[in-house]
Amino acid sequence: MQGVRETPTNTLQYRLDGPEDAPALILGPSLGTTWHMWDRQIAELSSRWRLVRFDLPGHGGAPAQPADSVAELAERLLATLDTLGVQRFGYAGCSVGGAIGIELALRHPHRVASLALVAASPRFGTADEFRQRGVVVRTNGLDPVARSAPERWFTSAFAAAQPAIVEWAVQMVRTTDPGCYIAACEALAAFDVRGDLSRVGVPTLVLVGSEDRVTGPAEARTLVAGIPDARLALVPGASHLAPVEQPSAVTDLLAHHFGTAWQDTLTAVPVPVAGPPAQTAPHAVPAAPAADAPAPEPAPAAAEQPVAVPVDTRPDPHELGTKLRREVLGDAHVDEAAASADDFTADFQDLVTRYAWGEVWSRGGLDRRTRSCVTLTALLAGGHHEELAVHTRAALRNGLTPAEIREVFLQAAVYCGMPAANAAFRVARNVIREETTHRA
Repeated sequence: MQGVRETPTNTLQYRLDGPEDAPALILGPSLGTTWHMWDRQIAELSSRWRLVRFDLPGHGGAPAQPADSVAELAERLLATLDTLGVQRFGYAGCSVGGAIGIELALRHPHRVASLALVAASPRFGTADEFRQRGVVVRTNGLDPVARSAPERWFTSAFAAAQPAIVEWAVQMVRTTDPGCYIAACEALAAFDVRGDLSRVGVPTLVLVGSEDRVTGPAEARTLVAGIPDARLALVPGASHLAPVEQPSAVTDLLAHHFGTAWQDTLTAVPVPVAGPPAQTAPHAVPAAPAADAPAPEPAPAAAEQPVAVPVDTRPDPHELGTKLRREVLGDAHVDEAAASADDFTADFQDLVTRYAWGEVWSRGGLDRRTRSCVTLTALLAGGHHEELAVHTRAALRNGLTPAEIREVFLQAAVYCGMPAANAAFRVARNVIREETTHRA
């Protein structure tokens, strides 16, 4: 039985193939693709497994309900599988689909029987790269990313020989919801499980195209080195979308892996319970009847009462400030500031991180977009051109468009002066050109 289902907003759009009573195998897509990227695996795999393919939010006509993290995508997938009654499953995912698989194996090991990671990585590029891609899409739409997709996804020989598939790939990206694509970029920017790989406790196949320049053999070997029960499969003549470019090889590898490594480890993995069991005091003594109860001892004097010391539960402002500063200004800027700090400037860098970012930028009274508007106005008024360039870049990453930045400067020109605004326009124009140019 086959079918396509649309689901509530806390779940994902999915398709079912294969026998209803067969073991479940989930197939996760790459960013910018739909479940159709697995079409060429379905005929063979569906003879042995109940296949569940899903679309990312805003992809393939799915509801445009952005997810802001890989963990949220994993939770939406689990909610979808719960509606289907699927508790235990194998999982194969490509790129961000692979990230979802790692997240599932880390957070819900009792649900995952075995895992295949295709063109995946414990960290995808750098956070700055994905946030800059989000700026490009917010400014120019998805067309620049769509036009460069074949170069990232396929080898040049395959692209030249298969123009229809190339056009299909371009159209998949073009028809994706921009807001959901940007949210997925933000999710990948924040994804980093390099320190957690040793906790992936299921049999894992790491599959990578030999010509993949996005997440290639180096990233695959990092996964294999970190995951205890993992092995590597290198697919010759394939780039990032190996299931599309070399379908027979990928299908054979997946069929062999899930056919031999599917182990019922459910009894070996602790299943979470709803709450802790009731505690029974050891050697409990029954209470004495009231008449025989000894007289209570007098309460200690007031001076002897313990004094409750309030505990500061606020997050450490330096840790919070570092995280927020990286998200807004980018890793490259923060790394450069940290590397250039010395005995003379280190205390100032600490002050900036703790106070400006950990105390002020992190306050809940204004959102980041509004704080960027205020910051740009202040820097324009003060003529702080170097910082204005930094915060123009930050404003784009915080969600302002070039048109909105222009309006901020026009408004500021009226109250802060034409010369100051003129200089600000010159500085910001160069930054905007750089940040909104797609880097394939």
